[in-house]
Amino acid sequence: MAGFAGPALATAVSAAGGLGFIGGRVSMADLRSQLQEASATFASSNNPTLKSSNTLPLGVGLLPFLLKLEDVVPVIEEFKPSVVWLFAAKELDDYAVWAAAMRKVSPESKVCVQVGSIAAALHVARTVQPDALCMQGADAGGHGFEKGAGIISLVPEAVDTLKREGFGHIPLLASGGIVDGRGVAAALALGASGVVMGTRFLASREVTVHPRYQDAILEAQDGGQATTRSKLFDELRGPNIWPGLYDGRSLIMRSYEDYQNGVDLDEIQRLHNEEEKGVDQGFAVGGKGRAAVWAGTGVGMVGEVEAAREIVERVRSETKGVLDRFTV
Repeated sequence: MAGFAGPALATAVSAAGGLGFIGGRVSMADLRSQLQEASATFASSNNPTLKSSNTLPLGVGLLPFLLKLEDVVPVIEEFKPSVVWLFAAKELDDYAVWAAAMRKVSPESKVCVQVGSIAAALHVARTVQPDALCMQGADAGGHGFEKGAGIISLVPEAVDTLKREGFGHIPLLASGGIVDGRGVAAALALGASGVVMGTRFLASREVTVHPRYQDAILEAQDGGQATTRSKLFDELRGPNIWPGLYDGRSLIMRSYEDYQNGVDLDEIQRLHNEEEKGVDQGFAVGGKGRAAVWAGTGVGMVGEVEAAREIVERVRSETKGVLDRFTV
C-alpha cells in the first residue's frame, strides 16, 4: 500500500480499533511529514487509548530492498511507531539486520515480517524472532512471492511447521483475498491471529488514489479472472528493480494484453509512459488503461466507497456474526 496508505487512512483505521499503516516509499522526508501529520491527529483525538500509547498507534511499512537502513533509523527513532513492517528484502538474512536496528532505537515497537512461503517463514522465525509474521497468499494484490499458495493451505501449514520447530508462539497474520468478515473468520479458523487487508481500503474515502484507479477497482468483477500476477507490471516504466522472488498482481489492462499478444516490451513501455503523462495517468475502467492497477482477487467483492471506520466496524461485526453461528 505504499503510496496509497497515508496518514489519513492509517489514523482512521487505528481510531476504529484496527491497526492502520503508512506505506513508506523511498523518501524519508515524505515519511517524516506523514508521521508528523498522524502524530498531530492522534494528539487532538478524544480517544484516551490513542493518546496514552507509549508508541505512535499505527504501523510503518518499509521495503528494505529499496531503502538505506541509515536513512530509516532516525525516522523510526523519532516517531516510534507501534509496528515496523518489513517486506521485500534483497536476502532473507537482511531482515535480521533491519529488525535489530529497529529494536535498538525503538524497543517498544513490534517487528512484523511479511513472507509468502513456509521456508521463508521458518528462516525469519529463526533469525529475526519477529513479533508477528504476515503470511501473504497468492491471492494478494500488489507485490508478493511469485511462487506461492493461497492462505487456505499456506496458513495452516505455517502454523503446524512453526509449532513443530518451536516457534508456535509467533502470531501469524493472514493476507490475500480477504475483504470482508467471512474472509476474516476463515483466516482465524485456519490458525491466523489476525488479518491484513489492502484491496478493500482502495475503496475507502481516506485512501490516496487516483479517481480512475478507484473506478477500476469498483468496476472489477470475478477477481480471479480480472487480475493476474506478472513481472511485466514492474517493467512498464523501465527495468524491474524488485528482487527475483517477487512479482505483482494487478487488474488486467492493455499493457498486459499487448504482452500476451507478443508486442515488444520496448513498445509496451513507450505506450505506457506516454499515457502515464496524461491527466488519467494511464488508469481507466474496462481494462482500457495501460498503468498497473494493483488489486487482489477479492476485488470483485469491493463495490462501494466507504469511510475506513465503516469498513473496520462492519468487517468486525461480520466476523463476529460468522463465528457466532459456529459457536456451540
